[in-house]
Amino acid sequence: MALRSTPESAFEAVPNYDYEPRSVTIDAPGDPEMAYVDTDPDGDGETFLCLHGEPTWGFLYRKMVPTLAERGRVVVPDAIGFGRSDKYTEREAYDYDLHYDATEQFVEKLGLTDITLVCQDWGGIVGLPVAVNNPERFARLVPMNTDCPTGEARMAEEWYDFRDFVERADELPVPMLVDNATASELPEEVLAAYEAPFPDEELKAGAREWPDMVPRADGGDGAEVTSAARKRLAEWEKPAFVLFADSDPITRGARDPLRELIPTAGEQPDTWVEGAMHFLQEDAGKEIAEEVVDFVDRTPL
Repeated sequence: MALRSTPESAFEAVPNYDYEPRSVTIDAPGDPEMAYVDTDPDGDGETFLCLHGEPTWGFLYRKMVPTLAERGRVVVPDAIGFGRSDKYTEREAYDYDLHYDATEQFVEKLGLTDITLVCQDWGGIVGLPVAVNNPERFARLVPMNTDCPTGEARMAEEWYDFRDFVERADELPVPMLVDNATASELPEEVLAAYEAPFPDEELKAGAREWPDMVPRADGGDGAEVTSAARKRLAEWEKPAFVLFADSDPITRGARDPLRELIPTAGEQPDTWVEGAMHFLQEDAGKEIAEEVVDFVDRTPL
């Protein structure tokens, strides 16, 4: 099973994300390295764990990191197959268990505790189950434009359009996918930063596989894990703040059911991020970070 690393030279022009790259070895075929940034490696107390989704990487959180870092330690990993993390070159190497196990190992290897999970897209599909299955490490949840699916529902039509495009594209246009899912106009250097981890098509196997992996009625992977985790979310007693964009056609419909599912979510403001789309971190990163810090201040450990 071939495993490759993106050369560090590919990231030389990435703007506004000047953090020291770190990595941990994950117990998976080939022992892939999972990359991350950590604003305070020796810190304890409040910790923000920021998990990205398809087809992005930790760079997506660059507008949020400075504000969050004023309040605590910020840890932003790149999923296996994305960012600076190692990448399998075959789609068959990727499944839900790989991403779940890698995330759980990552949290354990870094010894993270008192975690406020900030998660979007696949960051939530993987991260929310990791959190409810390891509640001793997690203090709060902030799900954004994501879900913890039962695997029984059909996705929005816009999602099928996206999945089908990814399946048929000869070359996966990662910058275009990100640009089309933001309300703001992204500068060329930002779009190039989303392409940086993928200097050739072989390295995009993970980005190719993630869309069709979403647990749903007509396919996907991981439904056994996510459906069990959804039941645990219904028993979650620690703080949760559901924070969705108002203009994301794919995930907007999941917002109210998720907010009603988590018992403590209704204790927090009924807030929509206005004028933002799927990648709300791009459209309103600083605003969202301030909302998250306010949430932490309202719910002290």
